[in-house]
Amino acid sequence: MEQWLTILPPVLALALAVRTRNVYWALGGAIWVSEMLIAAGNPFTGLLSSIDRAVSVFESRYNTRVLLFCLIIGALIAYMQKSGGIAALVEKLVHSGAANTRKKAGLVTALTGSALFMDTNVSLLSTGIMGRPLFDHLKMSRERLAYIIDSTCAPISILILINGWGAYVLGLIGGYGFDDPVGLLAATIPLNFYALLTLSGVYLTVATDKVIGPMKHAETRVEIEVSEESIMPTKARFMAVPLLIVVLGTIGFMVWTGQGNIMEGAGAQSILWAVVLATGVSFLLLRLNGGYKSESLIKMGFEGVGDLLPAVTVIFLSLALASSLSALGTGAFMASMAEGFPVPALLPAILFILAGVTSFATGTSWGTYGILVPIALPIAIGANIPPELVLAAVMGGGVFGDHCSPISDTSIIASFAAGTDHISHVQTQLPYALIGALGAALLYIVAGFLMV
Repeated sequence: MEQWLTILPPVLALALAVRTRNVYWALGGAIWVSEMLIAAGNPFTGLLSSIDRAVSVFESRYNTRVLLFCLIIGALIAYMQKSGGIAALVEKLVHSGAANTRKKAGLVTALTGSALFMDTNVSLLSTGIMGRPLFDHLKMSRERLAYIIDSTCAPISILILINGWGAYVLGLIGGYGFDDPVGLLAATIPLNFYALLTLSGVYLTVATDKVIGPMKHAETRVEIEVSEESIMPTKARFMAVPLLIVVLGTIGFMVWTGQGNIMEGAGAQSILWAVVLATGVSFLLLRLNGGYKSESLIKMGFEGVGDLLPAVTVIFLSLALASSLSALGTGAFMASMAEGFPVPALLPAILFILAGVTSFATGTSWGTYGILVPIALPIAIGANIPPELVLAAVMGGGVFGDHCSPISDTSIIASFAAGTDHISHVQTQLPYALIGALGAALLYIVAGFLMV
């Protein structure tokens, strides 16, 4: 099989997603084409292999935990919303003056997303749940909310590396003989230009209350599918207590599973435990203090799970596609394009772009790191390029691709956390991501000539 054919499935997925605005067909079709290529072009074998590939998603405990907590948190959202807890907390924030204007609401949301750097899923889900009614109340689009939470969670996680991201990258760089791998990782922070520019863009958007590109159209229509304002406020603790349990519980469980070291904690396992615990506490709060019967709460919970089933299906399909593309060799083909480049000073910018394209095509920043870091570091050592510069370029490029890709699990979770159409989120965030990427690429060119 020709190597260039390995990029056909993600290209097909992107084309179908944009053309039809149906992510299910796009992901399903891409999986089938990928498996067909693996099966030497046999469409029937590819179809059967696609089914087995989907089943294999559950062979990973990490994947299974991600899918489970995305379903279970649907019940938690339903409890917090339908009980009037979300409306009550929003009322308190608005009346206290902490979030009574568009700028303040945007700032509260961005700060919350930045503060929850321990886990991207905790950041997305918690901030999205809190931000929905605030943005609805102030007639701000859900697309803007999705942009804010998506563009704070991953960039802040890759800058403040006391989390699973830091532990993962530290593991990738541990076998190259560096005297101080932790110091090398820390040195990437001021050189991660895309993450820094993206965060700056979020806070600039919040401070000016100005939006650009397709986001302007989203702001003019402000189509809200579910308005929490229609539910009467009751008690703020119906939202505040479960939300605190999710955040603090995840952090506590990560410390516990990491035996005191949060960077070695199990993120997916910790957030699943925390979400289950928070859902149980929410159930008891509403049963004992809200006057609800157990039967009605069980029904409410299953309705919440059902509401998130379409979004979880998209995540499931994206995980299956990522696995199939890995077996096909898409990422390895993308990585091979960086070898043998004649101008070493341009390599950081090239690696940034290549990481962005790889992450965009595969829908995973972590997968991109796993593919490119083992290639980038030897290139840096052989070409006498500061390793922290190429490592930062790969890390930032992975986040950039994630922000642009409609098959990225992070962007998918951001969309359903904000309660907006996924393709609309990708389209409205794209100009911001491209501006940040252009600035980062230029800075890597300058840094390459100054530091190499």
